[in-house]
Amino acid sequence: MAEERIFHTQHGDIHYWVSRAQEERPWLVFLPGLTADHRLFEKQMQYFSENYSCLTWDAPAHAASRPFSLVFSMTDLVCWLHEILEREGVKQPVLVGQSLGGYISQVYLDCYPDDAVGFVSIDSCSLSRKYYTGWELALLKHTKGMYLSIPWNLLKVWGAHGTARSEYGRTVMYRMLADYERREYCELADHGFRILAEAVEAKPAYHIPCPVLLLCGQYDGAGSAKRYNRAWTRQDGYPLIWVPDAGHNSNTDDPEFVNQKIEEFVCGLG
Repeated sequence: MAEERIFHTQHGDIHYWVSRAQEERPWLVFLPGLTADHRLFEKQMQYFSENYSCLTWDAPAHAASRPFSLVFSMTDLVCWLHEILEREGVKQPVLVGQSLGGYISQVYLDCYPDDAVGFVSIDSCSLSRKYYTGWELALLKHTKGMYLSIPWNLLKVWGAHGTARSEYGRTVMYRMLADYERREYCELADHGFRILAEAVEAKPAYHIPCPVLLLCGQYDGAGSAKRYNRAWTRQDGYPLIWVPDAGHNSNTDDPEFVNQKIEEFVCGLG
């Protein structure tokens, strides 16, 4: 069973969960997407904690990691994550990032190229500037008004049904969204998209120094995720696996399939 722990920063406390296994296998670090929290990886933590040491978190300003000032950058998130991993003695992990968690993973690998042995992207995209148009980046910086214009009850339903196709996936996502107040959620989403755009604009390319696996839901309808993943595998050569009948939160729509692919990838690292 995972143990909850707290990491203190000047802007707020970060809550994270650790499960240690006896066997000498790579650590798995699960990083949820924007507005989601550690519950997104419930099925992965249950499955992998039997044989692997695992860590996941509620990212700053998410779920238990509140209140937390929205003044941080993507680099700040990575620095805090690095401190947490050092604190827990996590060596050579496999980073498993869903959506925003995949972007955080890429910045982490760029900042600490010797730290991880693998990266699994779940319904995320490359951070390299070459994949984005100017209007897409501009839109990412101006989402608050759009979210605020949608009634809160409708926004929660859209958020759950727009990211997941299974009953379990939609239920988990709705519960995570329901923990927020309307304005709090809109401001968090706006901040997350903004720091994503800023991270893309900060560098023309991000170096990934380890093996990569791309997983993407067959029916992922979040933005241009499917188009980005096709371009990512075509241009950078990373293997791409489509998760059958799954949406943007594909690890909740078909956890057995996703767990199998993650385990095959990890076992193949040698």
